[in-house]
Amino acid sequence: MRKLLLPLLVATTFTSPSLLAANFSDSIKQAMSSDVRTERDTKRDRNRKPVETLEFFGIKDDMKVLEIIPGGGWYTKLLAPALKDNGQLYLSLGTDYIKDKLLKEKQFDKVKLVGPKDYAMENLDFGVKGVDAVLTFRNYHNFKEDSRANINKAAFEALKPGGIYGVVDHTRRHMQKKNDENGRRFDPVLAIKEIQAAGFVFVDYSDLHYKADDELRYDVGRKTVSGNSDRFTLMFKKPE
Repeated sequence: MRKLLLPLLVATTFTSPSLLAANFSDSIKQAMSSDVRTERDTKRDRNRKPVETLEFFGIKDDMKVLEIIPGGGWYTKLLAPALKDNGQLYLSLGTDYIKDKLLKEKQFDKVKLVGPKDYAMENLDFGVKGVDAVLTFRNYHNFKEDSRANINKAAFEALKPGGIYGVVDHTRRHMQKKNDENGRRFDPVLAIKEIQAAGFVFVDYSDLHYKADDELRYDVGRKTVSGNSDRFTLMFKKPE
């Protein structure tokens, strides 16, 4: 009997990283079916590929994750329930809408708001330390150079050594100057250089959101581009 129980005990005591990742992906898929999500949310699943994107960043259900600039809460609606039992989701910057609308729902009661609730960038501090990952989706282009530097520095300070910084945004042509059509796009090469300047190590990129038919000429809100913009997906690490 002892010979039979020992392997079972080992198997239930130690969970492999791959199993944790699989469990988290299943939790994200379950959250994608939640009634909290609107029809507009679900229509974006095909292009945003949340399961694959979070798998690329290595997010697991026992992690402490900081999402900065959550906007209307598209990713928050997925991350919060998936992290609720074993992990922790923090939100910072521009969180008034989330606070007034989404966080009143019972399944989001564990989410914590940290740092500035508005977009105050001077002496930016997210108010949390030792998180496993900092994520931001389609926000990097919104800020001027000094504000981007402050965000990157604050993300670095919030992360534990070895922690992950994941950035997704709409692609602008390399070294193309800002014009009337590309203001909501960003040069991925410049993003890499700026984030490395904050102390991060560039780990990897993914072509999950590569769109060959996006000519990078038009605003991402145009009908011919919306939902089909080419986006870069970059992963950085704070040195251990």
